[in-house]
Amino acid sequence: MAVGPALWLGPLLLFSLWEDSAPVSLLRRLGEHIRQLQESSVLGLSLGQEAAAIPKEGWLEQPLDPFNTSDRRSFLQRYWVNDQHWASRDGPVFLHLGGEGSLGPGSVMRGHPAALAPAWGALVIGLEHRFYGLSVPAGGLERAQLHFLSSRHALADVVSARLALSRLLNVSSSSPWVCFGGSYAGSLAAWARLKFPHLIFAAVASSAPVRAVLDFSAYNEVVSRSLTSAAIGGSWECRAAASTAFAEVERRLRAGGAARAALRTELGACASLGRAGDQAELLGALQAVVGGAVQYDGQAGTPLDVRQLCGLLQGGGNGSRPRPYGGLRQAVQVVLHRLGQRCLSFSRAETVAQLRAIEPQMSGVGDRQWLYQTCTEFGFYVTCEDPKCPFSQLPALPSQLELCEQVFGLSTSSIAQAVAQTNSYYGGQSPGATQVLFVNGDTDPWHVLSVTQALGPSVSALLIPGASHCMDMAPERPSDSPSLRLGRQSIFQQLHTWLRLAKESPGRGGV
Repeated sequence: MAVGPALWLGPLLLFSLWEDSAPVSLLRRLGEHIRQLQESSVLGLSLGQEAAAIPKEGWLEQPLDPFNTSDRRSFLQRYWVNDQHWASRDGPVFLHLGGEGSLGPGSVMRGHPAALAPAWGALVIGLEHRFYGLSVPAGGLERAQLHFLSSRHALADVVSARLALSRLLNVSSSSPWVCFGGSYAGSLAAWARLKFPHLIFAAVASSAPVRAVLDFSAYNEVVSRSLTSAAIGGSWECRAAASTAFAEVERRLRAGGAARAALRTELGACASLGRAGDQAELLGALQAVVGGAVQYDGQAGTPLDVRQLCGLLQGGGNGSRPRPYGGLRQAVQVVLHRLGQRCLSFSRAETVAQLRAIEPQMSGVGDRQWLYQTCTEFGFYVTCEDPKCPFSQLPALPSQLELCEQVFGLSTSSIAQAVAQTNSYYGGQSPGATQVLFVNGDTDPWHVLSVTQALGPSVSALLIPGASHCMDMAPERPSDSPSLRLGRQSIFQQLHTWLRLAKESPGRGGV
């Protein structure tokens, strides 16, 4: 069903009203902030176009437990449709998969696949992930409910949505369906092709971390390396300044008294910092400020990129504050201002209490849900315990794993076993799928968990120099680098090859 601009922009505005009382992963909040800004800019342009250009919102009734036919419970899953370029019922369908957050109308209006649709007369559909955004089953986020939240459940939803929407939208059985996704959703796109090649013709997986890992220390290795990259404004001096700034923060935490109190005020810590857990929360948030500048470097809407961060770290001092620490403080202020929040970190107790809350949050971020998936499938716990890491060694892996026990009652051994099972089920960085294009940027810390080299003639890989997380999926800008433009051309050429194959062999397009 179609909805008017006021109706579908409403949730977008609600999602932008962050609450200081709700501890949220800073990296995830940064990603949501950037997504919203990019989406609102594209949707603002569409308001001036004819009504037919406005994406249509719809709902599918999906089984809560697709693996148990005797369970009759269901939930409503939201989807979006952009049919303004759809040329014929046997044209291709570009299915944009949602990941660990809300999926709005911009999913079918901005970036690829929307930018690629006109060339092939494609129908564009966006499918929100179960338990995220507005696709939360009745009963909320109770622990028993979350049993039905996993990548395997999400892939079952893709299959049933593929079949239901084909009938509902009168799509030809010969139409090729191509999945798109970024980050976790990029992994889903690749896995949809892997597990259901008779339904999904091909997939473009952007910044897809297909290898689960418990201790994701490699994240900060890439962040550290990127801070030295002159191509994006880094230098060895910048990396050294970051290390000095974190050392000063830890010195003040150890000193206690007035030094610690001043630190709390200057860095926006909404906790006393007297407990080790609260200190780790602050240090983790500071790492996210630096990591976020790398992960989202150069993207529209990012509060701080690497060049700006390095400028602050190397020139942020005055007579009373060491330069790197003063620069880090300024970086925190920039990020807090852009996100519209007062607190950088909260107490560990507040974080645990918020993650235990079973009512869906209107922030659109879905922290409780994503924590559950990391505890039961993926791990992805970012650490800095290597002596070469330039940041703080806190929060350490054990404290992050402890969250799974505190919030869900899951043991460390069960988490490690779940990570191993995920890699066994999907194949890790050798998934065995065909007709999948993996797209990554070498600045993105997540690219080390993806596929960055071709695995054969039908599994291609594209590593874009200087590109950050899911940057290829963002709307085009005049300031885009030549390497990013070339990368998008490569994606276009790969799709051209696949869709020509589908046209020459109609039976391969669908069922």
